[in-house]
Amino acid sequence: MEAFAWLIVALAGYLPGSLPAGLLAGRLKGVDIRTVGSGNIGATNAFRVLGKGIGVAVLLIDMSKGVLPCLFLPALVGGMFPEGRAPELQTLQLLIGVSAILGHNYPCWLGFKGGKGIATTAGVVGALAPVPLGICLGAWIVFFAVSRYVSVASIAAAVVLPVSVAAFPGVGGDRFGLLFWIFLFLGVMAIWKHRINIQRIMNGTEHRAWGGQKTCN
Repeated sequence: MEAFAWLIVALAGYLPGSLPAGLLAGRLKGVDIRTVGSGNIGATNAFRVLGKGIGVAVLLIDMSKGVLPCLFLPALVGGMFPEGRAPELQTLQLLIGVSAILGHNYPCWLGFKGGKGIATTAGVVGALAPVPLGICLGAWIVFFAVSRYVSVASIAAAVVLPVSVAAFPGVGGDRFGLLFWIFLFLGVMAIWKHRINIQRIMNGTEHRAWGGQKTCN
């Protein structure tokens, strides 16, 4: 029974996270977003291929896939555990959040080929640690302004993520507790999802936000 409860917790994050907002938005306009631009279903490609309005909408939906499950589903799935065996709220939130990001990155409906998970990760971080999110957003803005690469800004934010939660663990928080290690994992996963972008940057073929190379992020 307890194993089934843990499965329900994971699915509570994975299923909402696997909603391919970019792909669905593209289909509304008669475009398969996987065949144009970078072929990625995330907000960056939606912004470039489908326009600013739809791109912003996809970004907000992808962020919501991280925020809403973390905030509202733990109370529901916690009741699935046997009496006295329910985990702490933060543990439930972290598992649901990680599952939501994995759902976005590896949706079962699309052959486990999804986005890079930056927006959904931002949603999860915002739900669990608003101060680190603000620091990561600041890093993203600075690196984007300097480099004009969305990928560089996203990688910088991923590096800053675990450092920020260690620096600002919150009242009574453990600097190197579970939250730190989960955020470290999320940062590493985000960087791994950008490995092709890193190669293109080294080759000088990465797409800039304006001007520069035309290879898409």
